[in-house]
Amino acid sequence: MKPSEETVRLFEKDRFATDNGAVIEDVSDHYAKCVLKVEDRHRNAMGSVMGGVYFTLADFAFAVAANWQAIGTVSLNSEIAYLGAAKGDRLEAEAFCIKNGRTTSYYRIEVRDELGNIAAIVNTTGYKKA
Repeated sequence: MKPSEETVRLFEKDRFATDNGAVIEDVSDHYAKCVLKVEDRHRNAMGSVMGGVYFTLADFAFAVAANWQAIGTVSLNSEIAYLGAAKGDRLEAEAFCIKNGRTTSYYRIEVRDELGNIAAIVNTTGYKKA
């Protein structure tokens, strides 16, 4: 489902992600898809997408999936595996909730390139502060 204007306004406060081009494309119950148009500023000296871009987009997708209904979940731990160089000029991160417990949660975030290839996978443990 498309994000509401309220959701978009809320996550515009995630300035690092949004200032670097991350946009919410889809949200639902403990799920989010965020996208980013790859620009020259996102590339490293070898011309590939910088690792921090994959992680920033994945972290943003986690934040949206875990918080768009109720703010209060933060990341306790995240682990990223880089699986290949992204092709094309668009990245997409989908955050899936694997477990949503009383105080902790666990999300798997898949970052795909424009061709649909998985470029990175992030596993994140969240903690509910609220």
